[in-house]
Amino acid sequence: MIMQILVLANELQREEWLQHNADKGVAVEFTGKADGSFFERLADVYFLLDYKEWENQNGSLKTHKPVFVNALVKTLQEFPANAIRINAWPRFLGRSILEVVASEENKPVVEEVMQALGRQYQLVPDVPGMIAARTVSMIINEAYYTLEEEISSAEEIDIAMKLGTNYPYGPFEWARQIGIEKILYLLEALSLEGARYAVAPALKKAAEQLLAFKNTIK
Repeated sequence: MIMQILVLANELQREEWLQHNADKGVAVEFTGKADGSFFERLADVYFLLDYKEWENQNGSLKTHKPVFVNALVKTLQEFPANAIRINAWPRFLGRSILEVVASEENKPVVEEVMQALGRQYQLVPDVPGMIAARTVSMIINEAYYTLEEEISSAEEIDIAMKLGTNYPYGPFEWARQIGIEKILYLLEALSLEGARYAVAPALKKAAEQLLAFKNTIK
């Protein structure tokens, strides 16, 4: 029997998804429409990669089927029992290993779906940011603190990070790739855990300026 998967995704997420080859027993359909008919379309599994758009339009998971949700700040406690969290931030969905958070009851579902999709995955703790996004966000935040102190320029910090750690991007490049507003949203949630996650004023200012600009062009 062919596994039917319906995916809500933007263009970048679709491109990153297609970097991995699914099993022949899987039929994947993409849509960019976050309307009320999404869960009315028949599927065995649903992926809400563009979850922010879904949250803005609907906000509820109206199905009993498994739903993989690109949720980096909310934990499983804030979702119904059929939800499974994944890290599908820009440039993370296309990585060789996908971060997944699942309840004990849903772990067999994760194994079945990931195997069908030909994806390697890592089960991680149910915390905001999981592991990779939390780590990268902290690096970006520290880079903004460094920028505030006028120790170096953003371009020089990016170069130093790539040469020194062999990262694919420097912290400011990461921020542009991911979206500075996503970084701010996660750091604000993490800051509730302790002062070490306190948002750099320069990062907050950059995110607010970008948001203001986006609002002017709507």
